Amino acid sequence: MTHLNNLDVELARELGDFTEDTLDVVFTPKECRTLQPSLPEEGVELDPHVKDCVQTYIREWLILNQKHQGNSEICRFKKVGSRKDFHKTLQKQTFESETLECSEPRAQAGPRHLNVLCDVSGKGPLTACDFSLRSLQPDQRLENLLQHVSAEDFEKQNEEARRTNRQAELFALYPSVDEEDAVEIRPVPECPKEHLGNRIWVKLLTLKFEIEIEPLFASIALYDVKERKKISENFHCDLNSDQFKGFLRAHTPSVAPSSQARSAVFSVTYPSSDIYLVVKIEKVLQQGEIGDCAEPYMVIKESDGGKSKDKIEKLKLQAESFCQRLGKYRMPFAWAPISLASFFSVSTLEREVADAESMVGRSSVGERRSLSQSRRLSERALSLEENGIGSNFKTTTMTINSFFKQEGDRLSDEDLFKFLADYKRSSSLQRRVKSIPGLLRLEISLAPEIINCCLTPELLPVKPFSENRTRPHKEILEFPIREVYVPHTVYRNLLYVYPQRLNFTNKLASARNITIKIQFMCGEDPSNAMPVIFGKSNGPEFLQEVYTAVTYHNKSPDFYEEVKIKLPAKLTVNHHLLFTFYHISCQQKQGASIESLLGYSWLPILLNERLQTGSYCLPVALEKLPPNYSMHSAEKVPLQNPPIKWAEGHKGVFNIEVQAVSSVHTQDNHLEKFFTLCHSLESQVTFPIRVLDQKISETTLEHELKLSIIWLNSSRLEPLVLFLHLVLDKLFQLSVQPMVIAGQTANFSQFAFESVVAIANSLHNSKDLSKDQHGRNCLLASYVHYVFRLPELQKDLPKSGGSTALPDPRYHTYGRTSAAAVSSKLLQARVMSSSNPDLAGTHSAADDEEVKSIMSSKIADRNCNRMSYYSSGNNDVPSATGAPRPTSKKHFHEELALQMVVSTGMVRETVFKYAWFFFELLVKSMAQYVHNMDKQDNFRRTRFSDRFKDDITTIVNVVTSEIAALLVKPQKETEQAEKINISLAFFLYDLLSLMDRSFVFNLIKHYCNQLSAKLNNLSTLISMRLEFLRILCSHEHYLNLNLFFMSADTAPASPCPSISSQNSSSCSSFQDQKIANMFDLTPEFRQQHFLTGLLFTELAAALDAEGEGISKVQRKAVSAIHSLLSSHDLDPRCVKPEVKVKVAALYLPLVGIILDALPQLYDFTAADARGGKNRSSGSDEEQDGTSGINQNVALAIAGNHFNLKINGPMLSSLPYKQYNVLNADTTRNLMICFLWIMKNADQSLIRKWIADLPSMQLNRILDLLFICVSCFEYKGRPSSDKVSTQVLQKSRDVKARLEEALLRGEGARGEMMRRRFPGNDRFPCLSENLRWKKEQTQWRQANEKLDKTKAELDQEALISGNLATEANLIILDMMENIIQASSALDCKDSLLGGVLRVLVNSLSCDQSTTYLTHCFATLRALIAKFGDLLFEEEVEQCADLCQRVLHHCSSSMDITRSQACATLYLLMRFSFGATSNFARVKMQVTMSLASLVGKAQDFNEEHLRKSLRTILAYAEEDKAMQTTPFPTQVEELLCNLNSILYDTVKMREFQEDPEMLMDLMYRIAKSYQTSPDLRLTWLQNMAEKHSKKKCYTEAAMCLVHAAALVAEYLSMLEDHSYLPVGSVSFQNISSNVLEESAVSEDTLSPDEDGVCSGRYFTESGLVGLLEQAAELFSTGGLYETVNEVYKLVIPILEAHRDFRKLTSTHDKLQKAFDSIISKGHKRMFGTYFRVGFYGSKFGDLDEQEFVYKEPAITKLPEISHRLEGFYSQCFGAESVEVIKDSAPVDKTKLDPNKAYIQITFVEPYFDEYEMKDRVTYFEKNFNLRRFMYTTPFTLEGRPRGELHEQYRRNTVLTTMHAFPYIKTRISVIQKEEFVLTPIEVAIEDMKKKTLQLAVAIHQEPPDAKMLQMVLQGSVGATVNQGPLEVAQVFLAEIPADPKLYRHHNKLRLCFKEFIMRCGEAVEKNKRLITADQREYQQELKKNYNKLKENLRPMMERKIPDLYKPIFRVESQKRDSFHRSSFRKCETQLSQGS
Repeated sequence: MTHLNNLDVELARELGDFTEDTLDVVFTPKECRTLQPSLPEEGVELDPHVKDCVQTYIREWLILNQKHQGNSEICRFKKVGSRKDFHKTLQKQTFESETLECSEPRAQAGPRHLNVLCDVSGKGPLTACDFSLRSLQPDQRLENLLQHVSAEDFEKQNEEARRTNRQAELFALYPSVDEEDAVEIRPVPECPKEHLGNRIWVKLLTLKFEIEIEPLFASIALYDVKERKKISENFHCDLNSDQFKGFLRAHTPSVAPSSQARSAVFSVTYPSSDIYLVVKIEKVLQQGEIGDCAEPYMVIKESDGGKSKDKIEKLKLQAESFCQRLGKYRMPFAWAPISLASFFSVSTLEREVADAESMVGRSSVGERRSLSQSRRLSERALSLEENGIGSNFKTTTMTINSFFKQEGDRLSDEDLFKFLADYKRSSSLQRRVKSIPGLLRLEISLAPEIINCCLTPELLPVKPFSENRTRPHKEILEFPIREVYVPHTVYRNLLYVYPQRLNFTNKLASARNITIKIQFMCGEDPSNAMPVIFGKSNGPEFLQEVYTAVTYHNKSPDFYEEVKIKLPAKLTVNHHLLFTFYHISCQQKQGASIESLLGYSWLPILLNERLQTGSYCLPVALEKLPPNYSMHSAEKVPLQNPPIKWAEGHKGVFNIEVQAVSSVHTQDNHLEKFFTLCHSLESQVTFPIRVLDQKISETTLEHELKLSIIWLNSSRLEPLVLFLHLVLDKLFQLSVQPMVIAGQTANFSQFAFESVVAIANSLHNSKDLSKDQHGRNCLLASYVHYVFRLPELQKDLPKSGGSTALPDPRYHTYGRTSAAAVSSKLLQARVMSSSNPDLAGTHSAADDEEVKSIMSSKIADRNCNRMSYYSSGNNDVPSATGAPRPTSKKHFHEELALQMVVSTGMVRETVFKYAWFFFELLVKSMAQYVHNMDKQDNFRRTRFSDRFKDDITTIVNVVTSEIAALLVKPQKETEQAEKINISLAFFLYDLLSLMDRSFVFNLIKHYCNQLSAKLNNLSTLISMRLEFLRILCSHEHYLNLNLFFMSADTAPASPCPSISSQNSSSCSSFQDQKIANMFDLTPEFRQQHFLTGLLFTELAAALDAEGEGISKVQRKAVSAIHSLLSSHDLDPRCVKPEVKVKVAALYLPLVGIILDALPQLYDFTAADARGGKNRSSGSDEEQDGTSGINQNVALAIAGNHFNLKINGPMLSSLPYKQYNVLNADTTRNLMICFLWIMKNADQSLIRKWIADLPSMQLNRILDLLFICVSCFEYKGRPSSDKVSTQVLQKSRDVKARLEEALLRGEGARGEMMRRRFPGNDRFPCLSENLRWKKEQTQWRQANEKLDKTKAELDQEALISGNLATEANLIILDMMENIIQASSALDCKDSLLGGVLRVLVNSLSCDQSTTYLTHCFATLRALIAKFGDLLFEEEVEQCADLCQRVLHHCSSSMDITRSQACATLYLLMRFSFGATSNFARVKMQVTMSLASLVGKAQDFNEEHLRKSLRTILAYAEEDKAMQTTPFPTQVEELLCNLNSILYDTVKMREFQEDPEMLMDLMYRIAKSYQTSPDLRLTWLQNMAEKHSKKKCYTEAAMCLVHAAALVAEYLSMLEDHSYLPVGSVSFQNISSNVLEESAVSEDTLSPDEDGVCSGRYFTESGLVGLLEQAAELFSTGGLYETVNEVYKLVIPILEAHRDFRKLTSTHDKLQKAFDSIISKGHKRMFGTYFRVGFYGSKFGDLDEQEFVYKEPAITKLPEISHRLEGFYSQCFGAESVEVIKDSAPVDKTKLDPNKAYIQITFVEPYFDEYEMKDRVTYFEKNFNLRRFMYTTPFTLEGRPRGELHEQYRRNTVLTTMHAFPYIKTRISVIQKEEFVLTPIEVAIEDMKKKTLQLAVAIHQEPPDAKMLQMVLQGSVGATVNQGPLEVAQVFLAEIPADPKLYRHHNKLRLCFKEFIMRCGEAVEKNKRLITADQREYQQELKKNYNKLKENLRPMMERKIPDLYKPIFRVESQKRDSFHRSSFRKCETQLSQGS
């Protein structure tokens, strides 16, 4: 220690010294439920076996504890509530996002008034006069903002401010990491305790019948109908009044309080809906059948009065006399079933089965069994609440109004089950069984944990028990339907006797009313009846005899009695049950006795020393029994003299069943034999001894014992589990106890060991037993943890036989050869038993031979092979004295280790498979050994013998190679390997506390090397080693094992704590080694800090690796480091900052590893761009969130709103390589570790390190910090209504676990405490398939309550708010360090950008006011320090900064606002001072505001206006600047900003009217025609709005306009041939773009300062805008335009030689052209409507007409409904009217108080010449300016009339701009109308029809349905106003008016063509039809011919005048003809086709 400086010595002490041991052996008293433990009766000499059992049940637990788990004052968080109170220490962080939610109720509904519509038309920006800024009150200013302070002082002040009020433990705020990885948590096994099922409390309240005449006695019990089994003992209850009790006084000598219970606690282990509570009622025996006795109850009613009263009195007197005479006999009377199905309801049951599984930790992960297979219960009682049964199980009062009468011949249990089954089906037995009216009220509820004044089934009082209660409650013993695998922990010894049936039919007449007297005798004298029979209700506690109930006049009665007997602890051959049969005479005869004896029978309790249980059919002796009868069984009594007279000639006539519930009698042959033989060794016995039916002499004892050990495992699983503790204790005793049998030394250790192995194997393999999450059998785990102790060696060996010689001093362990044979024997035994579990101990001779041969070979082998350790010369401890130890003593740990080493074959395999069990035994025995030897003060090196150490080394090596071997096998085995791996780690972990540490470190080193040598799969290898190391690193003294370690030449070495100062982690001299090395994983580091080095190596390897399944391994690696750090952070021993600095120093190399992994980190910035607040959302393709850091970071960093890709890599620090990206959670865990180190490491050290870093590394750090900011962004509090569905979705997912962990007070903090203090029994046996405590039932309540309470949500928000603040402050500290460290360097310009990027990113996240205050202070320091640089170099950052600061100026939080104002003012002031660069800042601020106003939803102009006023106040108060033009410029700027705000207010009002809003934005954009930057911003705002409304084409157009604007200015600046020549180049995309040409005289020239300085006014900006536009066009389906856009982009890309971009561009072009080909006509373009507004209410809109573009296939009612709805909201529904027709509106006829809207569908209209150019479907839908609609009318004013009077008006509208435009509605500027005469209408209609036919005929592929439809409409016979009628009206005669000649002719020609087309169509149809349409075809043909005939005369008549030359008229007509352009129809039709 002398080399350490004092500080280090102190620290080492604090962290727990090396010298002391950490494992403590503690005796803990066993918790006892009862006031006194259950013990056998006193004063009896007990058998050794009973003694052992009782000893096991009452002795204390022996537990190993970690020393440091004690002192609770240092464990602030050890309390379960740790996390609960923690949040009270936190300050609430205020987040603006949350204050907004509370304060701003949504805009009120109800009519809004559009009174502001009027000034929409006003052009030009609005003046600010409307809102005078000066009228506002400015905010509070920061006092010292304008004083001059040196930069250093400023930084110092900031730092001090940041240091105050910080959260000490970062991890306390961080939700605990997903516990799937928390292998280091060793669940504390559940303490073995008595098994209790689900406890139901039944209280009997009243029992009444219609008449009350006599005492009645109730008993209740539970029955399971499905299993046909009685599942509880009887509970007897007496509810009689005192009067009736008085009737029986003569027969009740005394009344014990325990017999007065009226409530019982039943236990049900396997709840099901088939369970019934059966109440049986008896009465005192009286004369008559049951029916006769029940008669009065059915006919008389007490309420009747009069006669009935007398009858009742008479009956009462009669009853009283019967009671006095026959009071001790009973007769059956009635019964009633109560179904408990409603309590164990079905839904809960399904859950319950699952829970039964989970609670007893059903299957392991490997084998998820179906529940039905594994329904057995074990380990732990299901408690009803956990099953959710509690939820339905409210306290219920049941009332039963009728009872079933008992049938005298149907009393057996069999009959009862039949009744119950019927009852379950039909819920009544009324038809067959008579019912008796009555009333039984009982209350059923869940039994609480603690019931005051309760008695166990043995009548022992349970704690708490108050003496004064008169009526106790009784616990009723359960008889579970299936095995319950819970070892015995209390002494219980009960016998139940069930007499069932007696057959005396052939017996003399006297036997009619039969009762049986049952006694438990300890001898044959009548006085030997023992008072051990439990009494019934209202009587003594124990009786000497009981009588069964009598069935009147029945010679072969059934009995249903249950006799419960408390067995004496010591049973002898004299104990027997005696049955005496009597006839009871019910009538009183003079002098005759009541009882007349019929006969006797008996049953000896022991047979071959073993308790007799089961069913028996006993003969009945008719006379007095001979002496010594009880020595024999009744069936096998030897002949007597005189002979016994038997009923039925010694046949069995009496059926009886006997059951024992005992924790002393094993009731299993194998166990019985084993115990008996063991005891014969331990105590003095006389040979031969008797075991079951064989006699064993002393010479065969050894052989028999070995056999019994081998066969132990063949016993049934249930008894083996019940007596598990005792069996294991005995086996361990045998393994070390030297035995001398018949003078020979016998050694059983190998047999005993192999038997233990076999038992462990059976228990693990049983499907019915639970395992914990590490796959350890819970029974064994709790055995080792609580029960196991070193076998106590008996001092005096029994020297049996004559031999007095001392045993030979050498004890040999069997050699290997025989081991294999024995193991095969064991295996065989197991196989046999599993195929036949009841295999008796008698096995074939062949078996015996085999065993004998094994035995003999063993004896022969004794001296061969390896000898045991204890040959006489071998000293256990090479201590100085060297005195030889007495050698007769074996040490258990040495024997166990030896056996593990020498085992072979199957045994060996099993040992290593379940190595955990043997490891824990080793550790516990070593700890006890150390404890007993007082060697704790001794050097660890010499504690254990070298041979033992060798064995341990061998074991570790073997286990390691076993793990490797398993992993090389196919998939199935990895899980097994993982479990063994974890066991090994825990073993070494424990050894670190017991053995010499360098020895253990060597083992660890071997392990690592051996694994890497044998495994080739990297991820498996890393995964194994990680889990292994994770466990070791969770060691108490982990820090000590690492911090102060041996100097670097030997690794690992014994931790002798001496270390040279330069190697200690406080490196005092930086000259000696470079600091940089401290941040890297160097070989020196690995040697010095052994475990940490190993862990880091694994992490680095995992991060670097690639391949299958690696991401899981990476998660594990990060999680391991994370849990380690969080445990240090929360370790009370590390509270002092100086300790934390040391600890952080140990982890510095992690920083290097994280920096190297930078490209693999999950990119939160990209992910958040989708949903994050205040963030722009980029196009979908770019946002695959899994990307590593990609352009998106750059874009988010640039604050770029349309995520334009900017040329040149932004993140210079990244090499280009494809990495495997970590997922979000892993990244976050890694980040929090990084932040923790940065927070706790020595800050000056960090600065020195940064100062030496190359700029590449520095940029990496900045990138890392950038990601950190987004990573820890505050996500806000989920609103409580949202939370339920959210949690539902996520309940299975990790995040939910984290949140729950937080809420439940677990977190890292609770976690660490549990890890450090495993004694905390928060973990019952966890089952593996729960993969952590998530669904563990204990926590079920916490999770199932999906709707968290408000308090919980608040607490969660409080903690996460603090985490966000703390994380960001640490980042800010780092930034300051970087700035300070680098201000000395030259590279600050490049750094400054990086630093700003991070700060701007943090400002764009949701931050708390605390952080913002510090962040703005840092920003001001930066501006003051690097102002000039900032404005010169970092233009873009500056722009982003302006935007962010402005955003905060509009904050609702005063603090934030005042900070932001101050910062913005400083920014302006310094920019003015720097290079009079103020113009640029002005521009940036204005643009920022414009974009803020356009985009931010939650933007508040009042706050912003207030901020503007505050900045004005600063300018006015700034003395230094008054002489300069600065203040006036500021004011000018602020007025300008104010006017932008004014526009915003207007936009707010039109939020609901999308068209109006776009008009307004359009106008604002137009008003900025003179300032390109702002116009650009507004165009982008419009694009954003359009995109949101899915108007992609319009959004794209906005961007095209923006690009044109940029192109105009670029062409002014530079003349490059590859650039577009201003907006002209864009004409092909849209004719509207010319608006952007910069020709107006007020246009600014671009080189003016601050103009066009934005990032878009560059070539890459232009390309970005165009690419974005192309994407949007593509989304909107205008693929042809995509091509036009890229035509402009490609030359630029070619000029830049950007081939990567060119590749993707051409790829996109190809996709666009493919889409044109594949989608063709299927594309949907817009639908157009004319909308006219009429009425003064509309203000400026009055009489305006617009064309609206709506999404494709919008129907007229849709737009009509939308507009009507909107304006109804504005003016009220009664004031709005939609004009239904399209006729011209007459203004005079309208109501002046109403608003009218006229909506008409319009179609694009083209002139003939246009059609030549518009060929494709796209061209007919693009660049549209003219639209047409038609209105039918007649001259009379009706819209429709006869053919000859039907006119039509065609209206053509021309719009101001061409569609698509940057708006979706354009005003109409011109309107033309054409009127068509009736004949012209007819011509148009016929042309249309003909065209339809033509299209149908030529359609490819042909469409028969379509063709037939058109044909039917043309030639169908019944077509109304069809072609024939048209012809008859217009062609019948030649018109009188010559002007109509030409039309007549035209129509005639139309008909000619029409009829020709009809003919073609009929022919075509003929080819298309199927056979079944022949008739239809003929019909068509017929109609066609008919039509043709009718038309022929009219078609052939020509007008001769037409051919005369009348030129003048001709031309005129031609003119009118030209105007009624028919082309139009054809185009329409062709489109429609």
